[in-house]
Amino acid sequence: MESLHPGFLLGLLVFLLLCSAFFSSSETGMLSLNRYRLRHQAREGHRGARRAIELLSRPDRMLGTILVGNNFVNILASSIATVLAMQFWGEAGIAIATIGLTIALLIFGEITPKTLAALRPELIAYPVSLPLLMLQKVLYPLVALLGWISNGLLRLLGVDPSKKGTDSLSTEELRSVVRESGSDLPMNRQSMLLGILDLERVTVDDIMIPRNEVTGIDLEDNLETIISLLRTTPHTRLPVFEKDINQVLGIVHMRQIARLLSHDQLTRESLLEACSEPYFVPESTPLSTQLLNFQKQKRRIGIVVDEYGDVLGIVTLEDILEEIVGEFSNQDALRSPDIHPQDDGTLVIDGAAYLREINRALGWQLPCDGPKTLNGLITEALEHIPDSGICLQIGAYRLEILQAADNRVKSVRAWVAEDGIATSDDTEQP
Repeated sequence: MESLHPGFLLGLLVFLLLCSAFFSSSETGMLSLNRYRLRHQAREGHRGARRAIELLSRPDRMLGTILVGNNFVNILASSIATVLAMQFWGEAGIAIATIGLTIALLIFGEITPKTLAALRPELIAYPVSLPLLMLQKVLYPLVALLGWISNGLLRLLGVDPSKKGTDSLSTEELRSVVRESGSDLPMNRQSMLLGILDLERVTVDDIMIPRNEVTGIDLEDNLETIISLLRTTPHTRLPVFEKDINQVLGIVHMRQIARLLSHDQLTRESLLEACSEPYFVPESTPLSTQLLNFQKQKRRIGIVVDEYGDVLGIVTLEDILEEIVGEFSNQDALRSPDIHPQDDGTLVIDGAAYLREINRALGWQLPCDGPKTLNGLITEALEHIPDSGICLQIGAYRLEILQAADNRVKSVRAWVAEDGIATSDDTEQP
């Protein structure tokens, strides 16, 4: 080698540096690929993606090929650099070659190519997959031997190389992926996907229409009142009960009695005949389960009951779908006007208002993991039933109790604190 021309040795050294950059970028690029995008592109017929999947199916062989090639070119480059340096500087060239080659390898053979591969893995991994597959076949005997030894050492450490890790995502991980999708996914679609994921942790009692707000037909009312209600109601399905909503007899669809109403032939008997059997739903049922139950039972409305069988309210298919896609209409505002904006920028909110509805309507973040209503949240924070005139702060929100009666908070003035900083302590003042 000492007899070779210095120009040739220098050119060979540059070539080996490029080979080192190739192997280094190949390793980082292959391991930095997004596995989900990779599988998608492979299904679409992308050749580079298919080759990458073939390589990643046996990571021990792929890494063995890359490391064998990388170590070989680095050692050969070290030898050539030493010979070349000794031709110019004699014995001092050994130290010069060591320092110089180390710096060159770090910059051109490691840091730069690996950084590029980490930033643009597909740009690197797909083109290099072809030569890597060819090298893997050429070096197969050596790579297989090294892999056998390496896997044996792993087994001694209690690691089974045959068991591959899973790429499956948990619900929380999938939720993070959706949030971090950025501009690749429009905000409305992000909200829909997050709404679907939230169906498992939201129960029926979180979104139901409470019994005091349910519009229904009481058979104890006179017939004129019933007909007037049927003619003016904005709802297509109504519960039919006797005296009390706990005595639900059925659900009537307006389509079933439209002809009778138009000909003034509606009677209590014909109304009961048009009713379908009530469908009862336990209050703790997750929305994901209830959505499937609605589909199986061919229902669109359910009567929510507690563990004692008492009616708590009703839930509809529309209510569940609104958790995914947002409000369909302003029916909820018309049915339960719980939030009243004031001229000074504050809001007067009914104490019975649901926290989830408040958060959704105002974009707030009141805690929903405990009490369901604003009254319950205030009572829990104060640990007693408050009187009027008490003001407290929960998180970043100021709440002033305007009216308290019948052992509950009836109305609250609310606004966002000026600092907007969420605090862990609830403060109370007269």
